[in-house]
Amino acid sequence: MEDVYLHKGVKNVDYVIEMLGIRKEFNGFVANDDVTLQLAKGEIHALLGENGAGKSTLMNVLFGLYQPEAGEIKVNGKPVHITDPNKANDLGIGMVHQHFMLVDNFTVTENIILGNEPKSGGKIDVKQAEKKVRELSEQYGLAVDPTAKISDISVGMQQRVEILKTLYRGAEILIFDEPTAVLTPQEIKELIQIMRALISEGKSIILITHKLKEIMEVCDRVTVIRKGKGIGTVNVSETDPNHLASLMVGREVTFKTEKTEAMPAQNVLEIRDLTVNDPRGVAAVRGLNLDVRAGEIIGICGVDGNGQTELIEAITGLRKAAGGTITLNGKDITSFKPRKVTESGVGHIPQDRHKHGLVLDYSIGVNMVLQTYYQKPYSKSGFMNYKEVYKKAKKLIKEFDVRTPSETTPARALSGGNQQKAIIGREIDRNPDLLIAAQPTRGLDVGAIEFIHRRLIEQRDNGKAVLLLSFELDEIMNVSDRIAVIYEGEIVAVVDPKKTTEQELGLLMAGSKKGVSEHV
Repeated sequence: MEDVYLHKGVKNVDYVIEMLGIRKEFNGFVANDDVTLQLAKGEIHALLGENGAGKSTLMNVLFGLYQPEAGEIKVNGKPVHITDPNKANDLGIGMVHQHFMLVDNFTVTENIILGNEPKSGGKIDVKQAEKKVRELSEQYGLAVDPTAKISDISVGMQQRVEILKTLYRGAEILIFDEPTAVLTPQEIKELIQIMRALISEGKSIILITHKLKEIMEVCDRVTVIRKGKGIGTVNVSETDPNHLASLMVGREVTFKTEKTEAMPAQNVLEIRDLTVNDPRGVAAVRGLNLDVRAGEIIGICGVDGNGQTELIEAITGLRKAAGGTITLNGKDITSFKPRKVTESGVGHIPQDRHKHGLVLDYSIGVNMVLQTYYQKPYSKSGFMNYKEVYKKAKKLIKEFDVRTPSETTPARALSGGNQQKAIIGREIDRNPDLLIAAQPTRGLDVGAIEFIHRRLIEQRDNGKAVLLLSFELDEIMNVSDRIAVIYEGEIVAVVDPKKTTEQELGLLMAGSKKGVSEHV
């Protein structure tokens, strides 16, 4: 491809960051191979690539978490050697990590000042810190309560705390690592506004992402890397999503999922008058009724916090139902424990891959048999048969294109997207009667999303039932055969995606058309 540079032919470009010819290896595995990225002052610069392409590795080099084998880094035109994150902070570089580094039992302020506590009379001056945090929050429109406990605030608000942490330390250059992967659509809009506010205050931003819509909306330039190699830097104003997608994955990508008409059969899942309480004991699911049939994908659509999580946890045995029944293939599974639910024919791709999907310190191979490790051929007389475990893992790694140095690599060493592909491979391979896919493409690039959607449709076409939970309206509209809208713990409508619009879904999700009759 021909590189198109924003400042081509213009002299005296004011670059605040230059990463020139960066190479980073891990035990012979080349994660970054001669990659160059230049960030101009006052721009939002996207770093685009597939899962495992080396995006986070490159930024961890800039933030001092890794040391490169070759290449040079310049800050404001001066060569620097960034030995650790403290050195990066001293140079005005801050990083908002994909997986937040916050202490749940601490307040917002306590998290922000951790390791950098202001002292007065030999004691930590929390009040002074709270005042500064409040001022920064107001200056950048973050609306964060400095006294709130991390455990009591939303994921989107926790991310704002991470942003405040970098600003508190005086960051002029901010790195956002997949910042929208765990946010609702509304939180994504708010984050984009925050990024624009940061730029208006003179900051510069590197945005690690593979969400093309967000790049087109908020970024000035894009640097693309593929399998560790730099492909080029292009102007957002001179490209489009299709071009960026092909640069990222090296082939044409189809955004519209091709599928035949569903041929639904008998009910696989029947939910009647289900009530489920949240952790505070308040009903999050209230008298919910829903059927999912063999040979169809039904999408659950709603604003986050309307009972989706509690519904999925009740079906999978992770949370006890307070009332009602859950039936699978005619068998009441309401009170089943998670293992018994799994053995009854339920597959579960969880919303939180770290909490419910993986044991991060286990190898990726062992994680791929977490649901079946106690069965033959993976276990005999109480002992694991690792030869069979890793034989199975190799097959799934190849089939689901999980980018990992080997099947013995710890799960935590993989990128978020590759962790997700490993979970999806494990669950689909078991060929369950009911596959529950909660946010299955969260953190995945367009090529991987295309692949996963195809696999979900294959499950449907093989006569299986699929229950899809997603906050991405495009995904819900594209993949589902029927859409069930959830509001305040109830299914308020079941609609045909071919006969509805995003506007109508938005009204239903907001409760504006509660009680509308089903039109499927």
